[in-house]
Amino acid sequence: MAERRKWKWEENAAELNEVERLKLKKDGLDVIQDIYRWAKSGYESIPEEDFTRLKWAGIYQQRPKDGHFMMRVRIPSGVLDTRQVRVLAELAREYGRGLIDVTTRQSVQYHWLRIEQIPDIFRRLEEVGLHPYEACGDCPRNIVGNPLAGIDPHELIDTRPIVEELERTFLLNRGFSNLPRKYKISVSSNVYNAANAQIHDLAFTPAVKEIAGKEAVGFHVWVGGGLSSRPHMAKQLDLFVLPEQVVEVAVGVTRVFRDYGYRKKRHRARLKFLVADWGAEKFLEVLETYIGPYPSRGKDRLVGWNAGYFTGVHPQKQKGYFYVGLNVPMGRTSAEEFFQLADLVDEYGSGSVRTVNTQNLIIPDVPEERLDDLLAESLLQRLTPYPKPFVGHAVSCTGIQFCNLALTETKGLMRRVVEYLDEQVELDTPIRLHINGCPNSCGQQQIADIGLMGGKMKTVDGMIEAYTVSVGGHLGEGATFNTPLKGRVPADRVAPVLKELILFYKEHREPEEPFWRFVRRVGIDALQRRFDEILSRASAS
Repeated sequence: MAERRKWKWEENAAELNEVERLKLKKDGLDVIQDIYRWAKSGYESIPEEDFTRLKWAGIYQQRPKDGHFMMRVRIPSGVLDTRQVRVLAELAREYGRGLIDVTTRQSVQYHWLRIEQIPDIFRRLEEVGLHPYEACGDCPRNIVGNPLAGIDPHELIDTRPIVEELERTFLLNRGFSNLPRKYKISVSSNVYNAANAQIHDLAFTPAVKEIAGKEAVGFHVWVGGGLSSRPHMAKQLDLFVLPEQVVEVAVGVTRVFRDYGYRKKRHRARLKFLVADWGAEKFLEVLETYIGPYPSRGKDRLVGWNAGYFTGVHPQKQKGYFYVGLNVPMGRTSAEEFFQLADLVDEYGSGSVRTVNTQNLIIPDVPEERLDDLLAESLLQRLTPYPKPFVGHAVSCTGIQFCNLALTETKGLMRRVVEYLDEQVELDTPIRLHINGCPNSCGQQQIADIGLMGGKMKTVDGMIEAYTVSVGGHLGEGATFNTPLKGRVPADRVAPVLKELILFYKEHREPEEPFWRFVRRVGIDALQRRFDEILSRASAS
């Protein structure tokens, strides 16, 4: 075990929360080497407190805690090559019962893993430059980026080199392996906010500023975003950052969080609470003690919001080449489909695949003359570039099938809901549906047009699964989280209730009015009244 660094908050260790005291006893990264020993001695040999530390290796106990694990694999900015895709497929086939989930942070997840298998998985991932390390835990998680970086007609610069340098800086860095809580970074130069800046602890978005008489391309900086049960929008700092300065600023912000973040109450330990208490101006003052002064803000180049839906065939900035966005229903795919995907990418593309924060996939660099042949391939019948409207705009967390925090089943329910809506409702304006099985927001339900959050509901027949419905989330101009409507919907009534709510929108919207604008124009009170009527009819039927 490496010698542990002493931190200033140890002086009042008795006031720290339980997880903080556990981290002071042994750094989370030390568990990685312990895994090799437990792989030989078996699951029963793992000390109870080390199940928390396993998160630093990217591993969680899988429900129902019977010796199986979930593993999350980092994919910075969602960029993969086909060698990596094939290794991911091989590991899923051999150890994960063939199952692969694409996440809302551009990672992939395995299930059904055993501790005896983990060392081999580590080795084979490392051989192709992939890692599960710090995909979970109180540390910098996978860095989210523009899934179109390098090919995007709407980006100011290619951000892949920046993300790669950030990954090298933070991964397995013991200076940042003991943060107060999880820590999420996004970097994008796409003018449509492709990396959802406002919901990250730290985010960089495109900007320009005149420096020495010339227009410089760089970034504005956002801090303190986050979801979970108490969501916060990130706040923009008054500074302008050149591309070569991003890493220095990211390190500075992370040091501020490490040194000043709250460690007494775990539910208030995220950076968003520190930023909310300090405000952007004080945060910047403290940050400047770490990085020195920077130029003030320039001109924002964000002009709207693409929530990550890149399905279809679209031209790249490279003339004559296109990217093909594939829909992965509810983010769930398989080893077999990943093998097929790798073959198609080698045949029609450039050997690159992109994962998207809407749990989808992109094949870039397809020559125009090869598009028809690619679109005719059998894999693209299920992972279609042209999904029906509702299934094509649905996001789901893992749910109770595997997650110990979840209260409800999610992926199966969302699949049934969107299939029902696609059969019952004709709509020319997409509505984004996100579902979450608990308040922790892995499904990012607060930024959806319509978000579903699972819970329990007492009935005469006992407790049943039910959902809170929230409406109007948006991260573009005037960004806001969606608003919960009062009243829970039993799981078996979600589909018809949403149908009636969406038909109300369809009947009363203005021409080409998106759902989130409709919510703002009509108002929550009017929607609540309509929702109450729908619930009343549903309970009577």
